[in-house]
Amino acid sequence: MASLVYSLFNLQSAVMILVAVAAFATVLTLTLPLFETDKLGTRMKFVATEREALRARYREQMAADKGRLRQTPKGFMKDVVERFARGRMLENEAIKDKLRQAGFRGQGPIYTFIFFRFVMPPILFLVTLFYLYVVNSFGLATLPRFAVAGAGAFFGFYMPNLFVQNVISRRQESIKKAFPDALDLLLICVESGMSVEAAFAKVAAEVGSQSVELAEELSVTTAELSYLQERRKAYENLASRTGLPGVKAVVTSLIQAERYGTPLGQSLRVMAQENRDMRMAEAEKKAASLPPKLTVPMIAFFLPVLFCVILGPAAIKIFGWN
Repeated sequence: MASLVYSLFNLQSAVMILVAVAAFATVLTLTLPLFETDKLGTRMKFVATEREALRARYREQMAADKGRLRQTPKGFMKDVVERFARGRMLENEAIKDKLRQAGFRGQGPIYTFIFFRFVMPPILFLVTLFYLYVVNSFGLATLPRFAVAGAGAFFGFYMPNLFVQNVISRRQESIKKAFPDALDLLLICVESGMSVEAAFAKVAAEVGSQSVELAEELSVTTAELSYLQERRKAYENLASRTGLPGVKAVVTSLIQAERYGTPLGQSLRVMAQENRDMRMAEAEKKAASLPPKLTVPMIAFFLPVLFCVILGPAAIKIFGWN
């Protein structure tokens, strides 16, 4: 045993271990970029088809041929939703708006969302009953067990909403951080003489390294500005997809500048400063809320250790502990 410890800690073994660690780190550094995915390129490739998707919505209505002999196969989720969905759930604008704010576009996410709202309650109900009857009953009678299973089913109904809301929050946070810089770039592009469509396209390409979500929304807005008859509708769609007060204020300024012919550069400059002030105010708010949040961890973890360090030697002398 002693010879093994000596062989591990002598100079030659230490040098060999350091060389092996350095070689492994070098190989890892060189190979990691090969496994990284181009997230921005993937999202931009998806957004590039948005203009064709807008046109395809109208073409599908005109070119639909219900008399075809070979029908398009439907997925399992779509079959379940179309069989059990009642009313106008598939046409619910609130659900569509939430999914757009989360970055999920098209009919597929709508069917998936409604499918999980149907499926999760019975699944959690059965899983909770199985756990209470097979794994651990916690001393509950039959009626309380079914009550707990019902609570699990209720939670399962709202679980898809919680997931979508979490995605929306992370997406809005990313957009909020990069939006003031995007406004500055948009201001520079507009004052240099570029059109609004070209300015949005340029900003979307430049801001992608900072926020892929914002670059995606600006690219969709560029496609809508080129396709929709009313530019105001494209601006309003941008505000509804993001759901941020700062973006809504900028959209209102863009609509008013286009309607009344006011200088667009001045409006963008004011909006950029206001968004920076909003971001700074939010950072100050988080910093001000930090001391109350640290009070409980300090009482629970720091003070007992501090008392042990301060009073420990005195207790040893008083009680004569060896």
